[in-house]
Amino acid sequence: MLLSMIALTMAIAPCTRTEVPRSLAGWTRNGPGLDTRHAVTIAPRAGRIATTVRIRREGVFGIALDREGWIDVAPAGGRVLRMVSESRGPRCSGIRKIVRYRLRPGNYRVTVDKLQGVRAKLMLVHGTFAPARRRS
Repeated sequence: MLLSMIALTMAIAPCTRTEVPRSLAGWTRNGPGLDTRHAVTIAPRAGRIATTVRIRREGVFGIALDREGWIDVAPAGGRVLRMVSESRGPRCSGIRKIVRYRLRPGNYRVTVDKLQGVRAKLMLVHGTFAPARRRS
């Protein structure tokens, strides 16, 4: 059993270079507000972040987050939407999860609850992506 665990640990290659889909290229840039061109770092209050985002074109949009947390999106003055999908970020990207929603043009309230730590990094992601397949 111990040897199996050691072998598995050795088989996982360390992160050297991260290739991310084009829709996540802005993850390494920090800027103001939730946007598809850059990430934003926000200090949670009592484990919670609340911000807004304006959607200009209908489509599937995701909220990428660098840590565990509960992400909700709601139209301004409306009820929380049902997510379309949830996935992990690309390996070694620093993105812990991406939760996607089908959104129409308009203003939305984004809340992230159950956060640990002094800062959380978020980014608006347009569209979907398929994780890269591992080569055997």
